[in-house]
Formats: sequence, structure tokens, C-alpha cells
Amino acid sequence: MNRYMVPLGIFIILVIFLGIGLSLDPRYVPSPLINKPAPAFTLPQLNDPQTMVSPTDFKGKVWLLNVWASWCTACRQEHPLLMALAGTGEVDILGLNYKDKADDAKPWLRQLGDPYTVIAADTDGRVGIDWGVYGVPETFVIDKQGIIRLKHVGPLTADKLQQNILPLVRKLKSEPE
Repeated sequence: MNRYMVPLGIFIILVIFLGIGLSLDPRYVPSPLINKPAPAFTLPQLNDPQTMVSPTDFKGKVWLLNVWASWCTACRQEHPLLMALAGTGEVDILGLNYKDKADDAKPWLRQLGDPYTVIAADTDGRVGIDWGVYGVPETFVIDKQGIIRLKHVGPLTADKLQQNILPLVRKLKSEPE
């Protein structure tokens, strides 16, 4: 009787861990950067490569960093939401064009619209690595002090925008500097 109890106990523990694992959201990727300063970078602007852009340009503002690429089908899916959000003027959106070619990104934006306050060109993907980007699209919320407060992996949805991102943006904007 005792020789069956140990394997049965191990089996039950494994089933519990499997059940917990299956209940987790596979799109949720925790970021070690949450509540830490946004990684610094200086990159050329997509539309004006002679002009550089940096997160310090947004110091004192609540802003979003949206990592995207013209080759990304999920980016096309979320793009109408970004256009609508940009139209409200509620928050600045810094685009990080990730591992893309300007000759592909510019026509993509002309066709679909440009929701970004400014776009940084991360052609080799090094800045994306510093930000812990696993793939595109990804969106970060950064507070007035340049601290990352939220990371959303995958395309934005209207629900995520209304339930998570915009309430956080509004809360952060109302906080004193």
C-alpha cells in the first residue's frame, strides 16, 4: 500500500501544476522592466533620419511606446485603434519601427495613417532587445518620470485599451510630477 502512495502523491502534484499552467494566459509575458526607468536610446527618426529621437524627449509627459513593423500582420490589426487613440490627443505615442526598412515602413504608414508623435527607426533591433521586446507589436506605458508602468504584448484590443491602458494613462497624468 505504501509503495503506491508516493507515486500517487507525485502524480497528483504534477496534475495540479499542469492545471495551473494551463490556466495561465500564454500572451502574458512579465517584464522585469516594470517600475524601472525606461532604457535610454538615441535613434534616427524614420521620417527624418538626420533628426534623433530619445525617451528624454518625452520627460515630464505620460506616453506610450508602440513597437511595430510593416512586415507584422498583428500590427496592421491594432493600427486602427492607434489611429483612433492618436485622434483623441490623450497621449503621445512614440513608434519604435523594429527591424524594418524605411522603404517598407513609410508606404505602410501612408496607406494606413500615421498615429505616432514621432517614430524611431530601430533597424538592427538592439533597442528592442534593451526594452525586452519578444516580438511585435508590443506597447509600453511610461510615466512622467520615465518609468515603465505597463507592458502589453501582442496587438492592442479595444477592451485592453479601455480597461487597462487608458485608465492607467489618466491616473498617471493626474499625478503630480
